[in-house]
Amino acid sequence: MLRVKSLSQIHRTVATATKGTNVKTFEVYRYNPDQPGSKPSMQKYDVDLDACGPMILDALIKIKNEMDPTLTFRRSCREGICGSCAMNIGGQNTLACICNIDNNTSKSTKIYPLPHMYVVKDLVPDMNLFYAQYASVQPWIQKDTPIKLGEKELHQSVAEREKLDGLYECILCACCSTSCPSYWWNADKYLGPAILLQAYRWIIDSRDDKHTERLSRMTDGFSAFKCHTILNCTKTCPKLKQTSLRCCFLFASTLLLHQHTATVPAKQQNNTNKTKHLNPAKAIGEIKKLLTGVSTKPKPVQPPLLSKQSEM
Repeated sequence: MLRVKSLSQIHRTVATATKGTNVKTFEVYRYNPDQPGSKPSMQKYDVDLDACGPMILDALIKIKNEMDPTLTFRRSCREGICGSCAMNIGGQNTLACICNIDNNTSKSTKIYPLPHMYVVKDLVPDMNLFYAQYASVQPWIQKDTPIKLGEKELHQSVAEREKLDGLYECILCACCSTSCPSYWWNADKYLGPAILLQAYRWIIDSRDDKHTERLSRMTDGFSAFKCHTILNCTKTCPKLKQTSLRCCFLFASTLLLHQHTATVPAKQQNNTNKTKHLNPAKAIGEIKKLLTGVSTKPKPVQPPLLSKQSEM
């Protein structure tokens, strides 16, 4: 497998043009390991935007279905939920299914696989190391005393549940980790933004009893402390953009429905303003505070027990 290191080292090739008045050129990274001696190249595809959907993934699917069936990429949900179609588009890591096509036909859009990961083929990166790191943080609730699954619910207060907002939504697309220079340099030792955000999600969960053990596995100088607060992770997270856009859309729809800002319930306005987004850098900062003793995990607050009638 080949690892993408320098975009300037990639040879560019030209493909045939497509007829139409609104034609956009896409330059797509190509690499086929089944062809010994072949080098990575950039393949140009001309797509008629009038006959294509609005997203980058629509263009890639159109290219594969109508122009070049050998083009290889991952995709599944097509709505920013699964994280399969993560790639570098126009110089930024994002999800192809929620990335709008730039309608400026005078310049091309360049599409690469996620940077600094081994490439399986074309736009498909090797995620084995990333998933192994995810498994290393043991992403499930762990208790001091064994529990029988299905027999008892682990209660959690509303306030403690809200602490997980901005953490549990992570879809493990690896956009943030592969945008991090510290992860590029030390991927074998530094867990990276996505995995550390996931680790913090379980550390801070009031239902989990093993936060001390979880933190003890990150006391070395690399696992968490290799974060240099570059903040590329927070800037590139596609869930941040998606949440922000959805929040704006819902708020605008509410305003339109009520015709005037003053008629929107104050509680609803406050909830809109308090919407949290994914922030891996903040989660890493909180982990560092816990590791250095600056802060400690608060003791869980037991929510009031439900009566048998309310449980029914």
